[in-house]
Amino acid sequence: MSAKEENQNRFKSTVFHALSDPIRLEIISYLHDGEKCVCEIVPHLNLIQPLVSRHLKILKDTGIVRCRKDGTKRMYSIVDPRIHNIVDELTPELVSTLTKEVLNQMTCR
Repeated sequence: MSAKEENQNRFKSTVFHALSDPIRLEIISYLHDGEKCVCEIVPHLNLIQPLVSRHLKILKDTGIVRCRKDGTKRMYSIVDPRIHNIVDELTPELVSTLTKEVLNQMTCR
C-alpha cells in the first residue's frame, strides 16, 4: 500500500470514528435543515454545553461541520451535504442484515 493510500485510509478511519457516536449523528441530523447556533443545538440534545462543544469540535476537526462567528454566537453547518448520504446508507435493512450476521457468528463459536 502506498503512503498516499495509507493516509487516505487513516483519514477515512477518522471520519468513521467521528460518525461512530450517537450524539454526533444526532448533531449531523439536526444540521440537515441548515445552520444552527450552539444555543439551539444544546437544548435540542438536552445536554450540557461543554459536552455538545466537545462533540462539535470532533466534527469540525474532521471537516464534517464548519463554524463561523456571528457576533457572540457560534454558528455550525454541514460542510458537504453528501455526509448525509453516508449516514443514510446505513438503512434499517442493512442494520437488520448485520445484526443477523452477528447473531449467526455468535452461534458458530
